[in-house]
Amino acid sequence: MTRALVLSGGGPVGIAWQSGLIAGFAQGGVDLAAADYILGTSAGAVVGARLAAGAPATTLADMFAEPAPAALAPPIRPASTEAFAQMAALIEETQSGQRNPADVRRELGELALAAGTMGEAEFLARIGRNLAGAAQAGWPSERFACTAVDAGDGAFQLWEAISGVDLLPAVAASCAVPGVFPPVTIDGRRYMDGGARSLANTDLAAGHDLIVVVFVETPALPAWAAQRLAEDVQMLQESDSTVVTITPEDGAAEIVADLMDLARQPDAARAGLAQGLAQAEVLKGIWG
Repeated sequence: MTRALVLSGGGPVGIAWQSGLIAGFAQGGVDLAAADYILGTSAGAVVGARLAAGAPATTLADMFAEPAPAALAPPIRPASTEAFAQMAALIEETQSGQRNPADVRRELGELALAAGTMGEAEFLARIGRNLAGAAQAGWPSERFACTAVDAGDGAFQLWEAISGVDLLPAVAASCAVPGVFPPVTIDGRRYMDGGARSLANTDLAAGHDLIVVVFVETPALPAWAAQRLAEDVQMLQESDSTVVTITPEDGAAEIVADLMDLARQPDAARAGLAQGLAQAEVLKGIWG
């Protein structure tokens, strides 16, 4: 039996919650790091990279135990709320089927490239801190992949070991939310968040017998994101894969409501840890 772990987007708070959840499962006897394939999109790319690089799953959330440094603490907001709303509308349009999604993403890329965000160097440094040493070790494993979108032509990009790119810019590109963070330069091209195609890109795990999807669902999540996940899960199940979807439960859903508020990371990590511990026994019977 082959097993895949799919980790969705979710901003800095989603990184903390996913890390806590995986740690809780590990402490409860479920080692998601043993997956044959680890796919990360945006926040999930950070968590997946650390896991594939060998960070102990049981302590994956320890780095979020304390609040973020004061310089990083203010919630991250779009440079322009009007432009961000326009970009969000374009991302939704990619799911409508009325136009070629790559053409719509190209328009999204134009707006992302023009947005007045922080500089690339600052953004890479932020992602580097979250990777916590994994970036220095090179691409962690052939089992790990992360997603991005070319801001120039709207093409979807899957980064993996054979891509021959460095881990830090690949993960940062996957996290480059249009209008919030700058598209990242790789081999002379600029790339933005893989969530511009799908929040989790779950369909890319096709072919595995068991697929665990960690999906950072929030009350503010656009309807298309959950709908896309449901369609992907149905497609995978029809191809005889067993799919388990895990979303924030109980108080965690409220904690992750503002995914860009770094002050929420410690609470999000604790909520994820508690949920993982509570659900470990059930998942153990499926995961093995």
